[in-house]
Parts: sequence; C-alpha cells; structure tokens
Amino acid sequence: MSTDRIPVMIPWLGEAEAKAASDAVLSGWVAQGPRVAAFERAFAERVGAEHGIAVSSCTTALHLSLVALGVGPGDEVVVPSLSFIATANAVRYVGAEPVFADVEAATGNLTTATVDAARTARTKAVLIVHQGGVPADVHTLRAACADWDLPLVEDAACAIGSTVGGKPVGHGALVAAWSFHPRKVVTTGEGGMITTDDAQWAARLRRLREHGMNASAAERHASSKPVLESYLEVGYNYRMTDVQAAIGLVQLEKLDAMIVRRRELAARYDELLHDVAGLTPVRDPAHGQSNFQSYWVLLDEDFPLGRDDLLAALAEAGVSARRGIMASHLEPAYRGHPCGPLPVTERLSRDSLILPLFHTMTEAQQDRVVAALREQARR
Repeated sequence: MSTDRIPVMIPWLGEAEAKAASDAVLSGWVAQGPRVAAFERAFAERVGAEHGIAVSSCTTALHLSLVALGVGPGDEVVVPSLSFIATANAVRYVGAEPVFADVEAATGNLTTATVDAARTARTKAVLIVHQGGVPADVHTLRAACADWDLPLVEDAACAIGSTVGGKPVGHGALVAAWSFHPRKVVTTGEGGMITTDDAQWAARLRRLREHGMNASAAERHASSKPVLESYLEVGYNYRMTDVQAAIGLVQLEKLDAMIVRRRELAARYDELLHDVAGLTPVRDPAHGQSNFQSYWVLLDEDFPLGRDDLLAALAEAGVSARRGIMASHLEPAYRGHPCGPLPVTERLSRDSLILPLFHTMTEAQQDRVVAALREQARR
C-alpha cells in the first residue's frame, strides 16, 4: 500500500487567509461586523445578485429561504433525493414535507419533467440543486415554475464559479443558498450565504439570522446615540463571524484561478480516462459550465467491480476517492417516507464515485489515480 496518499481534496488556504483572519482578531471586532458586510457585497457582485446575506451555513441559508417564502406545515416542497441530506432536512425544519423527484443521469440535476411528475396541489415551492457544481438548467426550470406559480429556490452550495448561459449560477435567481464548507471551492471553514435581488427579502433575512432584531450589533455600535432594538418576529442565531468573512474575501480573490485550475484538471481526467471501458465521467451540460467542485465517474454495469469494492481498491493504492452523491430517501432518517420510483437517483448514488481533484494536484498524482482505475478496469 502506498504511504503517499492522494486526498480527495485540499482547500486552497495560505498566508493571505491567515493574515486576514489575524487582522480581524486584532481589530477587536470578531463577531458579525464590517468584514461580513464587505464579504456580502463582494459575493453578491460576483454572482450577479443585488443582495448577499451571510449566514452560518448553507443549511441555515436554505432554512431561512423557506421561512421567507412562507413554507410551513401542510406544504410540500419538491426536492431531489440525490443531494446531501441538508437539502431535504431544511424542508422539515419549517414543518413541511420534502417530495423527492428523480434527476437526469448526465447532470444529476432535477429537470422540468421530473419536477412536474412530483408536484401536487400541496406543492408550495421547488428546491433545485446544482449538484457537485454542475449547473441545473435554471432558465427552463424558472420558466416552468413561473407557469406553475411556484417559487424556485436554488441550492447552489457547490456551484460558486459555475455558469449557465454565460452568466454565473445565482444570476437572476429568486433566492439562492451557498456553502463555504472546506469541501467547497470557496471556503471560510464553515459558513453560508443567501443571494437575492429583492431588497425587502434581504432586509427580513438579515433580521431573521439575528434573532429577528431590527438593528444589528454593528448598527448599534456605529450609532452615536443609544439604540434600543426591538425583536420583530421569532428569529434565529445564524450569523457569520468577521473572522470567517475576512477569509472569504481572500478566497473570492482566488476564485478565477481556482476555476481555471479545476477545469484544467477535469479536462486532463477526460483525456486520460476516455478509453477506460465501463466509466462515464461527468461532463459540462449544453447549457453551462461546471466549476468541477466534484469530478465523478459513473460505473457501467459491465465494470469488473462494484463501486464500494472499487473504493476499497483505490484506498489500497493510496487514492482517497469518495462515494458519489447520496440518495436521501435511502437514509435511515427518511425510512418510510413516501416517494415514487427514483431509478436514476438510485443508480447514480449506487454506482458513482468522486475522484481526487484539488488545485495543487500534480500530473504525477493524477496519473496515479488513473493508473489505479485502469488496473481495476482490467480485472
């Protein structure tokens, strides 16, 4: 077994992020403050949105988005089962029920047809995911949701830097939720963001993340007179810290270089794997470009090993691959939850795996990953 293990990913963090975090600490303002506000502005500008609302995670971003839409008990929200379980859980947080829709095999994303097959008279919203950074066909989905009179929430956790029709994912979204977990392209350690073009929603979302207060701590601090805040509704403690935002601002400056490098590595995987029988790599869809937050391959039925055995073989060769996207409806938390047939979801979840991809990955490391895959394909 190789002792030089190739990780599935490494966040791109360095001295600039360390200095930014240190400067925030030394400033004496470490809670939500001026750096959070600067990060919100920079992030919103990057994705082409009018407003950014920084929060503690993408999960809390999804939760607040559904609260703002008035989704609650008795309602249903169409979601993909093929997603990290937080997507479905956020629907449960507001007392509504997730209705699992199938996805298309090529992208792992919901389509108009799969959403239409799952919606009912109780459907209050549709929650799509740009899975693994592969952009969903939002222009078609937005038009369909407008015809159905349903709001469309975009789970863009993995999709910063991906594009649809030449525009950033998030551009023109009613509301989009983002993640800055270390597995994502831009990271703040933990953290999330909501983007929207609606000023009234943005104002309410800022209140909701801070216990429903009508004046933030930063606003009270900036005032020369005492500010007696009011709590306008039941809210939450979903704030981001200035230390995290300081790191995020540096990360945003690196984003273009990150995307270029990830797409270079994905293109090289495509070239090296094109003649390996039994593997179907993820590709850019016709309607956009992926940031390749994840590079996954789907095993054909005639591949010599099953997915789990292949993961074990790669681990033995020093390659840290991961299973593909989970199917939430198959997890114990959703055991017994009613859903229709989801054949594509179950196939992708069962037979796909994510290969290592990170900005410092060398050609030699990538060659080792491919060589290990080739060895198992020849079995």
